[in-house]
Amino acid sequence: MSSPAHDARTQVAAAARRLAEAGLLIGTAGNVSMRVDDLIAITATGTVLADITPDQITIVDPHGTVVSGAFAPTSELHLHLGIYHDFDAGAIVHTHAPKSTAVGLVLSELPVLHYQQLPLGGPTPVVPFHPFGTPELADAVRAALPGRFAALLANHGAVTHAPTLDQAVEYALLLEWACTLYVDAATIGTPRALTAEEQTAVADVIRRTGYGTPKVIEERT
Repeated sequence: MSSPAHDARTQVAAAARRLAEAGLLIGTAGNVSMRVDDLIAITATGTVLADITPDQITIVDPHGTVVSGAFAPTSELHLHLGIYHDFDAGAIVHTHAPKSTAVGLVLSELPVLHYQQLPLGGPTPVVPFHPFGTPELADAVRAALPGRFAALLANHGAVTHAPTLDQAVEYALLLEWACTLYVDAATIGTPRALTAEEQTAVADVIRRTGYGTPKVIEERT
């Protein structure tokens, strides 16, 4: 019989497999979570994410206590709990995506190169390095995220959050695309970022036109 927790397990497992298929989650590296009522469905530690199943998704409370599931939650549990505590997030994705990780090895911030990055909240900060799974890393990510839906982790990977799981996944894919764009452009020369004025102008056009959302037109006879 279906329940909110069962549905969340199924969705989180499917999102992890999708990200693995896209090359953003490799082996056991990375984690995905989703808020369901007052609980959190999160990938278990040590699971191969390309093959993860709903029974390998653990349910925890906001303090990290396991409520349901046979497996210990990801080692990055504190990272997820901190974001849920501080932000109105419905889901979180943490990847070791290749291009996102590469950019975090070099830059202190990923500039806005293309207007498609604007949903991420503008330039993407690079969080200073801290060992994985530590409160220090969780605190540093939380400090970087106000006004942002994404952060890069120096010498580590990337984090995105969003109101929904589908959107958090899309933001992870978008961030990896933007980092790939930066890496590709840097092989030619110094990438040219959009100025604040140019970003504002694009945002005005998006608001005015409803860019990026389907529009129904009247049927022609």
